[in-house]
Amino acid sequence: MPFTPMTKRFVMSQPERIWIAGHNGLVGRALVRALPTARVLTVSRDELDLRDQTATAAWINHHKPDAIILAAATVGGIGDNAARPADFLYDNMMIAAHVIHAAHGAGVDRLLFLGSSCIYPRDAMQPITEDSLLSGALEPTNEAYALAKIAGIKLCQSYRRQYGRRYNAVMPCNLYGPHDRFDEVRSHVIPALMLKMHRAKMSGADTLALWGTGSPLREFLHVDDLARAVLLALAAYDAEAPLNIGTGTEISIRDLARALAQVTGYQGDIVFNPAFPDGTPRKVLDSTRMRALGWQPHIDLLPGLHDTYSWFCQNEHILTRAA
Repeated sequence: MPFTPMTKRFVMSQPERIWIAGHNGLVGRALVRALPTARVLTVSRDELDLRDQTATAAWINHHKPDAIILAAATVGGIGDNAARPADFLYDNMMIAAHVIHAAHGAGVDRLLFLGSSCIYPRDAMQPITEDSLLSGALEPTNEAYALAKIAGIKLCQSYRRQYGRRYNAVMPCNLYGPHDRFDEVRSHVIPALMLKMHRAKMSGADTLALWGTGSPLREFLHVDDLARAVLLALAAYDAEAPLNIGTGTEISIRDLARALAQVTGYQGDIVFNPAFPDGTPRKVLDSTRMRALGWQPHIDLLPGLHDTYSWFCQNEHILTRAA
């Protein structure tokens, strides 16, 4: 099935020029797809390192966007988070601090920061509400990334309190979709499993071994549904509390693996290795506040996985060369 973009152009009233920081990433590309080209400002990582405070401030002062969506981040899966905590903590703290501070200095009054559901305590009550933040210990395997994202949220709240800036944060659940990173070690769960399944199918492997027990429960949101939510929040939400964005539908990693086997056509056995970590046992968001704005997800998991796999197959030669 050929890949076709699933995002429609966002038509609600928006700021005139929106800087999508991180426009080449999974979320950034979905936001660019959803907005009229004339309203989008972008700059590549090669042209601007957001960990450089002086350069970041100079770029924002020169271009003076009307609003900023901060989707830039150093990201990775459970293994990558555990192996590179210093990189995840430093990079993401610097990106958040430099962009948010420079936005204020340049007089940018509207900013939306992309957090992550991993900011919530490992053993938070389910479904997780926004006021669960900082109510308990974090999941150790992604603690560094979570701490950096929490710092970004608190920066937004602090500039709002001290200076009256309209800075907010949104907290998406696990994301997937076209333009994700497909890497067996450094990717999030869906692209990592999809790549493993694809390679196992192509090689004719009888058995595929996966990390953990397969029992953790997760919710997954197609990135085009997230883009609609983010742009709605930018246009219609102005409060200090962050916004959860999730489907409310859970699936175990074991059942997700079965679904991906169906999508990719892998027909061998799937075995789980409990010697490797599972991460947080359950994580589903309470998205009541986001839905009160009129948003709901449109893309069910199975067609979304087919959409993503179609894009992967069309771009496999590029992805393989890049790796």
